[in-house]
Amino acid sequence: MVLFAQQTLSGAARPSFLNGLTMRSKNRCSGSRNSRRSMVIRADAKDIYFDNDSRRKMQQGINKIADAVAVTLGPRGRNVVLEQDYGVPQVINDGVSIARAIELEDPVENAGAQLIKEVAGRTNDAAGDGTTTATVLAREMIHYGLQAVTSGANPISIKKGIDKTTSFLMTKLLENSCPVKGSEDIKSVAAISAGNDDEIGAMIADALDKVGADGVLAIESSQGLDTVVEVQEGMEIDRGYISPQFVTNNERLLTEFENCLVLITDQKIEQVKDLVPVLEQVTRANKPLLIIAEDVAGEALATLVVNKLRGIVSVCAIKAPGFGERRKSLLQDIAIVTGAEFVAKDLGMKVEETTLDMLGTARKATVANTTCTLIADAANKDEISARIKQIKKELAETDSVYDTEKLSERIAKLAGGVAVIKVGAATETELEDRKLRIEDAKNATFAAVEEGIVPGGGAALLHLSEFVPEFKETLTDPEERLGADIVMKSLRAPCRMIAENSGVEGEVIIQKVLGQPFNVGYNAMYDRVENLIDCGVLDPTKVTRSGLSNAASIAGIMLTTQAVMTEKPGKKEPMPGGMSAAGMPQGLTM
Repeated sequence: MVLFAQQTLSGAARPSFLNGLTMRSKNRCSGSRNSRRSMVIRADAKDIYFDNDSRRKMQQGINKIADAVAVTLGPRGRNVVLEQDYGVPQVINDGVSIARAIELEDPVENAGAQLIKEVAGRTNDAAGDGTTTATVLAREMIHYGLQAVTSGANPISIKKGIDKTTSFLMTKLLENSCPVKGSEDIKSVAAISAGNDDEIGAMIADALDKVGADGVLAIESSQGLDTVVEVQEGMEIDRGYISPQFVTNNERLLTEFENCLVLITDQKIEQVKDLVPVLEQVTRANKPLLIIAEDVAGEALATLVVNKLRGIVSVCAIKAPGFGERRKSLLQDIAIVTGAEFVAKDLGMKVEETTLDMLGTARKATVANTTCTLIADAANKDEISARIKQIKKELAETDSVYDTEKLSERIAKLAGGVAVIKVGAATETELEDRKLRIEDAKNATFAAVEEGIVPGGGAALLHLSEFVPEFKETLTDPEERLGADIVMKSLRAPCRMIAENSGVEGEVIIQKVLGQPFNVGYNAMYDRVENLIDCGVLDPTKVTRSGLSNAASIAGIMLTTQAVMTEKPGKKEPMPGGMSAAGMPQGLTM
């Protein structure tokens, strides 16, 4: 009887209300179990290091990176070889590339190494050069700071002292900065940044003369041995003709127009009726027409091709460059350069209502399969200047590397200047090193044009240290004064390192330079103390300022560290389906 009752209650004969009740209670129970299960957080075991032990181990990691990077400093600095998993090793002189390649086995040392990498990375992002100097500065600040903390000083007060002194020195640096006077200054800045390579300096100065301060310098690999500069005239769009039937030069597969009219819209053109009014006006004007639209398709495209082939109208259509909001911005840029009116969908404008005075003019238009180059004279200079100013404002507000690159490209296209430096070398290893040097030289040059120049060779930082005693008197807290002393001693490190890399006693050189005018420093290339501005040993103010600012920031963070937590190293199980030590798939044996 009991068995029968169980069957009755659990089977189909069970009352429906009881069935629903049981299901709801089951769901409630399983839901509460799931919620309890989701609240469980499983964390791996951690090693925790405190106080001096944590700071000492992190400092060891910092020293390892700084020692590897410091050997490249100065005109007589050496190279560093980076072994790679594939291909030939890299032989480079670039501080940030060396720092990024270093990973240390000890997790606490590696944490310190990552902090110092941040200094190099931030300086590279802000100024594009000066990463080695920033790394050496940060190491010295951390070294002297940890000595003070270990002897009982308050790290928070020391950090305040470092920050106040750095802020004061920034002002002094800008006061002593000189504007870039001409091509010779640009050549000197580029040559120093490229490791005293006068050929690279002359090349960068020549390229910048051609494209202007708002231009873009692109760096590419060349197929030959020589390094050459090619200047692209006009505004280049990365879109080609929609149909190869528009080609006018069959030998080179190009569409070439002179004094052509330009229609610019963000609409898709599919109906013939949209184009007929414009085509009639253009035919009467007897000028070629270039259409830049979101797309031209269907019977509209067929009509254009037929009329072009019959010789009734010279026309070519290309798709609008970019995507989304960026597409509208690019089309507005093209409209400003050609003097056209942008036929925008958002404003309720229609292609069929376009009149001849709404079209722009290009002195020359060359359309290939994937690119289109417009050379226009009809542009209003005031409008272009206003547009460039607007884009520069956007550029100053963005944090995205991608947006920065695209906005810089837009500025260059509006200014009408893009120079391509095609780098050649005998071997792949030399090519990579040369490209990195030219990249540094390019960034240093733009930084110099932006904020001016100061004497190089570590002289600017060394002379800044002479302003610290005057500022220290204004600080009332003795531990903040200790922070000022730390900055003063650290500022002498780059000059000392440059001298030591040249085989000279660094401290002797420092004593020779101290007390001299601001522009006098040590020229390591020729082993003499002289006016560095006059003899062309220059650093961009922006590079020196960024290095000092980032070094002080990381030093302050490091000094206020009291504990370090790292993952406890454990035995790693091989991933299923991976490769065994013998190179066979896991689970397979021979």
